[in-house]
Amino acid sequence: MRPASRPTFYFIGVTTAQSSIMKVFPAWAEHLGLGEVQMQGIDFPLQASAAEYRRVVQFLKDDPLSLGALVTTHKIDLFAACEDLFDEIDGYARTMGETSCLSKRAGRFVCHAKDPITSGLAVDGFLPSRHFERTGAELFAMGAGGSTIALSCHLMQPARGADRPSRIVVSDPSAERLAEIERIHRALALDVPCDYRRIAGSADNDVLLAQLRPGAFVVNATGLGKDRPGSPLGDAATFPVQAVAWDLNYRGQLLFLDQARRQQVSRALQVEDGWTYFIYGWTRVIAEVFDVEIATAGPEFDAICRIAEQAGKPANTHSAA
Repeated sequence: MRPASRPTFYFIGVTTAQSSIMKVFPAWAEHLGLGEVQMQGIDFPLQASAAEYRRVVQFLKDDPLSLGALVTTHKIDLFAACEDLFDEIDGYARTMGETSCLSKRAGRFVCHAKDPITSGLAVDGFLPSRHFERTGAELFAMGAGGSTIALSCHLMQPARGADRPSRIVVSDPSAERLAEIERIHRALALDVPCDYRRIAGSADNDVLLAQLRPGAFVVNATGLGKDRPGSPLGDAATFPVQAVAWDLNYRGQLLFLDQARRQQVSRALQVEDGWTYFIYGWTRVIAEVFDVEIATAGPEFDAICRIAEQAGKPANTHSAA
């Protein structure tokens, strides 16, 4: 890590150079009047060592022109390795044991978890009104990482009233990941039945999928299709009728989305990619790091979306109801 020569905003991920943000951020920076700021990607392999995370986070903390960072994929592991390096930790980050945003304010290095906000904005933007209340549907989240923690907690919150999943099923190959999300759910005591299933591969997810009620909300939160090739489902998997299939990815092979789209008509599915999740995720972090207001709805947000689409939206990304 070399000291920044001008104000620099970092993206900590796995394949950052392939992200649309590298084209979108300069256009957003100009629109928002952020000045002569640059973006730099930092790639870690999946589940990098604590020493690697600490080296980078200590650099960001100490370097005057390093303004902050968005963290993806490594949210839980980076937080666990670097918790003692943060001067402040927001409530979501403390409860969920993860970070998606690092910022500096008044000389203090601050750790935030923005996913409960960003996933909520994205989901509430495309789920049909009162979906869970009307259908009694379940949430099936494949992958027990930070995104599923945030999404499940958002959908379970008591403020949603009757519009909460009738049951939440989380699958993952890692017993440790499953134990952690179960711990968080129990600590929050949000009173929605939850099942935590350790799986060996896609065939196990196919079985769980087949047990869901009509209207189920099925989420690929594994990173498969972007960080690694593949899908958490097998090609023979059958979605419940009228299910909502959401892939948190917007780029890559998107095999999960291909599987859902092949059944879109026959099973009356709503299929959604991760593009709006990408926009909300980045704009909430940019607003925090640069201390600027960015709309989450209305004409100004529409302008932000148009800029992103024109600057860097992949041709294979689309949503269909």
